[in-house]
Amino acid sequence: MALDRLCPTLMHEHVFILDPGALASFGTHFGESYWDEEARVADAIAQLRALREAGIETIVDSLVAAAAVETGAPVMVHTHGAAQTGVPALETLVGHGVDPRRIVVAHAGDSNDLDYLRAIAESGASLGCDRFNIEHFNPDDDRIRTLVALVEAGYLDRIHLGHDAATFHDFMIGNPLFADEHPSYLHISTRILPRLLEAGLTQAQIDEILVANPRRFFA
Repeated sequence: MALDRLCPTLMHEHVFILDPGALASFGTHFGESYWDEEARVADAIAQLRALREAGIETIVDSLVAAAAVETGAPVMVHTHGAAQTGVPALETLVGHGVDPRRIVVAHAGDSNDLDYLRAIAESGASLGCDRFNIEHFNPDDDRIRTLVALVEAGYLDRIHLGHDAATFHDFMIGNPLFADEHPSYLHISTRILPRLLEAGLTQAQIDEILVANPRRFFA
């Protein structure tokens, strides 16, 4: 698809998150299986259609490409916000020749440490503000304040939005840490974008985050 046709995009999502070992064990060794493929596929189709109807036409499932230098492919690298692993991950990739402008540091938005986030953005890499609605990692109120501060600091062109959502997360099943989590592809569209507008961002700035930034990343 031509990049000039790329419409509003969420830059870090999944369709299913499944551990093959757990999937094989439940229903055989560890009790009743939690996976019903027909039901889960039907639910995924319904959720993705609802997302499309809400105006989001593209989601990006993350992948780190070891051959980024040879192929020129952009890189999205998973990091741990609390441990601030984005900086060493970025240094490693850049040290191996990857252009920082071709890197998104995923889960950077789990941190509210502006010095840490500025260090990433100043390199030219992009910030993955990509776990909205997963309060366990960082509450939405804090994520919004941090995102607004980053825009005010001049890093609008280095922000990517996403939920890190999926239609099914096997690691959340029976996990008390995620008992109150309900990831949804629609959360940014219905809850976060209106709050960003209330916080002072303009529609043009939101369009840059959702449209221009993904286009630039894939160019």
